[in-house]
Amino acid sequence: MAGSVDQSLRILRERGVVEPVETAILLGFGLGGIADGVTDAISVPYADLPCLPQLDEPGQVGRLTIGRLEGVNICILEGQAHFYNSGDPACMSDALDLVKALGARQMLIFAAVGSVRADLYPGGLALVTDHINFSGLNPLIGLIDSRAFISLNDAYDSRVQRRLKRAAQSAGVTMHEGVYCWFSGPTFTTPAESRAVRQLGGDLVGFAVAPEIILARRIGLRAGAVAAITHFSAGIQSSDPNLAECQKQALAASLGLRRILRAYLKGGEAVA
Repeated sequence: MAGSVDQSLRILRERGVVEPVETAILLGFGLGGIADGVTDAISVPYADLPCLPQLDEPGQVGRLTIGRLEGVNICILEGQAHFYNSGDPACMSDALDLVKALGARQMLIFAAVGSVRADLYPGGLALVTDHINFSGLNPLIGLIDSRAFISLNDAYDSRVQRRLKRAAQSAGVTMHEGVYCWFSGPTFTTPAESRAVRQLGGDLVGFAVAPEIILARRIGLRAGAVAAITHFSAGIQSSDPNLAECQKQALAASLGLRRILRAYLKGGEAVA
């Protein structure tokens, strides 16, 4: 809500945040360590900011960090709320409103996902090129203004995607591409669901990304997403997913994500 966003902005100003940020980064399960290396950092727990979700999930940090990386002012949301905890597909709406109020023009989403393709291995990375909303939910349900009726033809912003591809290439990091399917969670997909995703043209599955992309599009943030592949979905490569293995593979994938992020911030055209 607008009031809680304004209150959160006041708290951040009181703690020394004075410069507008250019890029916001949202980190999902097991990826919080990517914030390491930010200089002139001001870090505030989510619990201190009324517009941010209160996280009580494994693999989630729950901290907002604002500072500089590769000479760019950035804002990192270290922790992702999910529908399966809140019952609200728009649970990250206020968080995105906050980074927009801080001046961000673009947002990168780094998320832990499952693979339904035998050639997309855990520990690897994939650029999300589009999504299928398998959940049947939508974060804009209930909104009555015209901004709810938005085109998703370029939801994963083409300019952001080009910069991410160049960044991966210059950083020497292999980054595949794939279509993401959003499930409500928290259970992993069944073997039948994995087969259905493949038949529908999907490559990746997970519990976030799609709602945040929709919310970002609504408020004018140009957004892109890179998936850290943490497991094969059930029915793929005899997989039996579990949280501990996902956290281990998220850590492995985060090394490549750090390199891509630095290269992304270091070069490329401005995304207005």
